[in-house]
Amino acid sequence: MVESEAQGRLPGIAPVSVVDIGSNSIRLVVYEGMSRSPTILFNEKVLCGLGKGIAVTGKMDEDSVIRALAALHRFKALSDQARAATMYVLATAAAREASNGPDFIHQAETILGRKVRVLSGEEEAKFASLGIISGFFNPDGIAGDLGGGSLELIDIKGKEFGKGITLPLGGLRLSEYAGGSLSKARTFARKQVKTAKLLSKGEGRTFYAVGGTWRNIAKLHMEITNYPLHMMQGYEVSLEAIMLFLEQVVSARDSREPAFQAVSKHRRSLLPFGAVAMTEVLSAMKPSVISFSAQGVREGYLYSLLSEAERRLDPLLAAAGELAILRARSPEHARELAEWTGRMMPLFGVQETEEESRYRQAACLLADISWRAHPDYRGLQALNVIAHSSFVGISHPGRAFIALTNYYRFEGLHDDGATGPLAQIATPQFIERAKLLGGMLRVVYLFSASMPGIVKSLSFRKSSNPDLDLEFVVPPEYRDFAGERLDGRLQQLSRLTNKRLAFRFE
Repeated sequence: MVESEAQGRLPGIAPVSVVDIGSNSIRLVVYEGMSRSPTILFNEKVLCGLGKGIAVTGKMDEDSVIRALAALHRFKALSDQARAATMYVLATAAAREASNGPDFIHQAETILGRKVRVLSGEEEAKFASLGIISGFFNPDGIAGDLGGGSLELIDIKGKEFGKGITLPLGGLRLSEYAGGSLSKARTFARKQVKTAKLLSKGEGRTFYAVGGTWRNIAKLHMEITNYPLHMMQGYEVSLEAIMLFLEQVVSARDSREPAFQAVSKHRRSLLPFGAVAMTEVLSAMKPSVISFSAQGVREGYLYSLLSEAERRLDPLLAAAGELAILRARSPEHARELAEWTGRMMPLFGVQETEEESRYRQAACLLADISWRAHPDYRGLQALNVIAHSSFVGISHPGRAFIALTNYYRFEGLHDDGATGPLAQIATPQFIERAKLLGGMLRVVYLFSASMPGIVKSLSFRKSSNPDLDLEFVVPPEYRDFAGERLDGRLQQLSRLTNKRLAFRFE
């Protein structure tokens, strides 16, 4: 096989594909490789509806089976074309429950040339929880994975998870069981949710919503509220707000509002039933916030295959470090900045939490990824790439902080039309911190020329001069870096922080 000459791919890893055979859809996802934060190379789904009719007949619909098998032929060809070294095949509720499931699985294995792993409900919950663990920083709450045929629930705290349960509340199944009646669906869902005793332990914690129907509810919420960042991972809504919105989704099942048209027609028909299921779960659990996840069973399964050392890696910092390797002039310099700014922050009165430290380090790792753009657009490109990249292990305010830091680093320590949307998401403290970090980077980049070796020799320190607060100490061998532009940048930082700053060349 001839290897690609492309340099925009990480070296040393081979693509891996996952085929996910669900009750509503079948999906192929090809990832760049096995890593702590894998990037998607190719992604395609077919809404086959294998679970259609199972609640009544106990069998997978024959037309759906034919469509599914045709899709698997295509997915096998696509996986091979993408040079996937390994293919994993997972099947969920429809395949495990239907009387014709074994025959379908046999045909699928023949087509794909791979063993199909038919997950139990408990295994689905386990891998869904690992998807949350792999994609959130110190998660604490209950994850719910709503598929077409079933709903899995599982308690998560940090990297630990409990025993998962499965309920027959998948959107497709609930719709068919209720015969299209939302009141009947609500009664059935409420009865089933009452059996989920683990929900009583979720009060005041986070509910992590997984699955296509629930992601489309979040997408719809973003549209209707004009939320400025259409990024699913980590999108949070308060309990009060989501409960009101879910009732709106149920009552507007036939809505022709433009926002509803943003959801595919097939998904749109299941939204009210997904809303009913979520309403009953949230009513029983009473979480403080609902956080939507783009990570699920597939990502959790890949995470389970990593070594213990790889699972311990921070997914945000791993991804930011990889992007620095692919796009920065010097990844080593980016790592120097992450270490140096950590040492300098306390001198400006900043005591970081662990999460804030992670975001600062990521901002530094990503500080030079837009250097190939025209100088007038480097800030805007950095802001857009960071805001819209598929990072995990990060909140939306944290994402806004990192993007704004790198906009300020290029464009100056002021706000304009480009920063407005993200400033709505970032907290006031994050905006202030982003300007501080951006200001520090604006100074230090004029020494380093984006190359490693000098940053670690520079430092701020408290001044013995009563007319100064801090001195920026520069070793004598770097005296030739002195100049008007450098002084201007330092005074810009001085005005931002209300600290009297000056260079000291020793």
